[in-house]
Amino acid sequence: MILEGFQPDFPTPVTDEVNSFHAATGLDGGVRDLRALLWSSIDNTESRDLDQIEWAERTPEGHIRVRVAVADVDAVVAANSAADAHARINATSVYAGGPVFPMLPERLSTDLTSLRQHADRRAIVMEYVVGPDGQVLRSDVCQAMIRNRARLNYDEVGRWLKSHAPAAAAPFQLAGLGEQLLLQNEASQRLKALRKQHGALVLGGEESAPIVVNNVVLGFAFTQDDPARDLIESFMVAANVAMAEFLRARNCLCLRRIVRAPKRWDRIQALAAPLGTKLPDAPDARALSEFMAQRKQADPDHFPELSLAVLKSLGPGEYAVEHPGAERQGHFALAVDDYSHATAPNRRYADLTMQRLLKACLTGSNAPFSESALSDLAAHCTEREAAARHVERFMKKVAAAMMLAPQVGRVFDAMVTGGSPKGTFARLLTVPAEGRVMRGERGLDVGDKFRARLAGVDASKGFIDLERV
Repeated sequence: MILEGFQPDFPTPVTDEVNSFHAATGLDGGVRDLRALLWSSIDNTESRDLDQIEWAERTPEGHIRVRVAVADVDAVVAANSAADAHARINATSVYAGGPVFPMLPERLSTDLTSLRQHADRRAIVMEYVVGPDGQVLRSDVCQAMIRNRARLNYDEVGRWLKSHAPAAAAPFQLAGLGEQLLLQNEASQRLKALRKQHGALVLGGEESAPIVVNNVVLGFAFTQDDPARDLIESFMVAANVAMAEFLRARNCLCLRRIVRAPKRWDRIQALAAPLGTKLPDAPDARALSEFMAQRKQADPDHFPELSLAVLKSLGPGEYAVEHPGAERQGHFALAVDDYSHATAPNRRYADLTMQRLLKACLTGSNAPFSESALSDLAAHCTEREAAARHVERFMKKVAAAMMLAPQVGRVFDAMVTGGSPKGTFARLLTVPAEGRVMRGERGLDVGDKFRARLAGVDASKGFIDLERV
């Protein structure tokens, strides 16, 4: 953390200040009272920093009104306070494959600004109406007081949705919650289908985290997609679009999240060609999405490998500022023009910044940043996000090297994930481990598969050395 420029510990002025904070509970300043709605959250089982909760209702026209409430962190953490200044330096929480380094002290992120069950909390609410074809017919943003009625987790909701059980059979002890989740899932499916039509990429794969017991890496736990994760993803994408569109419509500054058209489109074309698909000469999200969807159906076993290769060729997202009314840059992977990050303010400083921009817009006051200052902040958040990825990737390499140490000399199936002046890097296909190809790397490119011998490891440095067989 320190080598990557983070401040992993909260200094005394921050902790002293946070100990004096209280949860925001006022209804002044146009804050709506939405506590009577049947709000629920779906997150990881161990999560306590609950950033968002959801609610839906069917309209007389057959549309579905969705509300996503996001913790109003700005209502507790004032701009330029000690806690805010420290959060700005790190700009993101860092998940190091075991230890978590939160952007905000736990008294904030897991209590005062967490949408905990049965607690009254201030929130920013993104509301949008989803038509039968998945079109968002209208959207709005407001400030509200909410109360989370049910804290749920991905596993339990995903299993229940997969079972196709009737609402009455829901394993949740709250009247109406089963019907509420089924309606949310219906809205999610509508949104997902339309995104796919527009060219949102169909990617697949597994997230992994090391299982460590008494400093011994026993293996890796894998997280796979399920209906509950799809539901939250669809709702968050739509909420982030709603926020960006709300600010654009009012000519207010916005911190946008963009993914540019891939510079390595030629490599993506080369990956598709042997599989019988000729992609257009210029980057085309819809054509790539159709290709990926076809491959997922035709060869699901090898789809995660193809997804990883395409993802590495797309490049990372970044934060950017556009003057209202200027030419917009969209999110290539999601196939949307207006996009922001606004749904995780406990974990990302960009999202907290969006709350301050929104409140200035709602009140008609001057933006809290000049356009140039906001652009500087966008660059800082992008750089800190990259640094966080370095920490997370390094710790996964450390864990993988510890687990692989007894297997030096073994030959694995591998796939190239990147190349730079520093070297060529590849991922083992049977173990979530990435290493550098020390011999035989010439001629290899992203997505190429080859047989790799594990030549050596250095867990203290996170080194995994591979040789092409």
